[in-house]
Amino acid sequence: MSPLAERMRPEDLDHYIGQEHLVGPGGVLRRSIEANTIPSMILWGPPGVGKTTLAGIIAKKLRRPFYILSAVSSGVKDVREVIEKASQYSRELKEVPGNAILFIDEIHRFSKSQQDSLLAAVEKGIITLIGATTENPSFEVISPLLSRCQVYVLRELTRQALLAMLQQAIERDDYLRQRKVDLKETDALLRISGGDGRKLLNLLELVVQSMPPSSPAIMTDEAVLSVAQQNLARYDKGGEQHYDIVSAFIKSMRGSDPNAAVYWLARMIAGGEDPSFIARRMLILASEDIGMANPTALVIANACFEAVNRIGYPECRIILSQATVYLATSPKSNASYMAVEEALALVNKTGDLPVPLHIRNAPTRLMKELDYGKGYAYDHSRQGSFSGQEFLPSEISGTRLYDPGKNSRENELREWLKVRWKDKYDY
Repeated sequence: MSPLAERMRPEDLDHYIGQEHLVGPGGVLRRSIEANTIPSMILWGPPGVGKTTLAGIIAKKLRRPFYILSAVSSGVKDVREVIEKASQYSRELKEVPGNAILFIDEIHRFSKSQQDSLLAAVEKGIITLIGATTENPSFEVISPLLSRCQVYVLRELTRQALLAMLQQAIERDDYLRQRKVDLKETDALLRISGGDGRKLLNLLELVVQSMPPSSPAIMTDEAVLSVAQQNLARYDKGGEQHYDIVSAFIKSMRGSDPNAAVYWLARMIAGGEDPSFIARRMLILASEDIGMANPTALVIANACFEAVNRIGYPECRIILSQATVYLATSPKSNASYMAVEEALALVNKTGDLPVPLHIRNAPTRLMKELDYGKGYAYDHSRQGSFSGQEFLPSEISGTRLYDPGKNSRENELREWLKVRWKDKYDY
């Protein structure tokens, strides 16, 4: 018997749960499907929100040949074979208009050369590409391919949608109907599944299977937790759903513990995590949690990101380890991160304040006549390359957004700022 999530995979939009903004009544993607005019697209969203299912529904609704490739196990040869089959289909008489559909799961794992192999076929309309990814396509899909695709963002499933998914499974699945499942409590199911519909349904079935077959399956939080603790602790080899381990990795580096950080790094490597994903998270940490305490950390993290994308496994594990140790042992400061957060809050509060006239751009005669740029002091022409002029709108003049952290590097910055801005900012 196939897993419950597979048995419950809907074949039409009427039974598809979630993503109402795309496929609900009047949704942009639903209109395209009904008009049989779907573009090549990238479906971007977290695990278990219906990307693969939606691709299958589109192909079934449009009655087109449907080819599936996984970026984990497929290469350029596989892509070319599918394109050849699709070309043959396009040359033959078809019952309905439209070309073949190629669905590529985890398209973010395709290399640049693999993605390049898709370009001509997408451009010529030999195939309609549907790519699914959990990663930001702006970073993971090459620009020429991305420009030929429409990006649809699939949102995390709401609590209401997840409960509807459970209820639909209990009512429609033969096995669950036979077991007379009674949902007494659902908090543990929803919490452990983390918004992943596939994980939710498979966990439901796992708990039901653990109960005596001679009596109704009463679903309580206690029953779910007892089964989950025994069966769901392992790292998923797909490496997509385990944000807990990524979180432990980040928090270990933030907490300056290189031993724990390298351990969690090894857990991700052993689990087959995408090295680009690991390196990208390290890039964020280098700025968010280290920042001006050690600006070189961002340089190291960026060099690591570029290197792992060139080298790949297994050798890139060494580079990841070196960068991990460097970030974990660097002094920490979130001052730059907090500065931009406070600045955004100030913008939301004060709105679009006018730029002071003396620092506006004045490329035309009219603008100069309106005093654009008048009174601006060119800092390099002043002693110490510092004029002390006003740069903020008058309504928020004197607002300090950057508060240097308490580390040797930023202590020096604080003193530097005190000397220059002692009459304006409280440093």
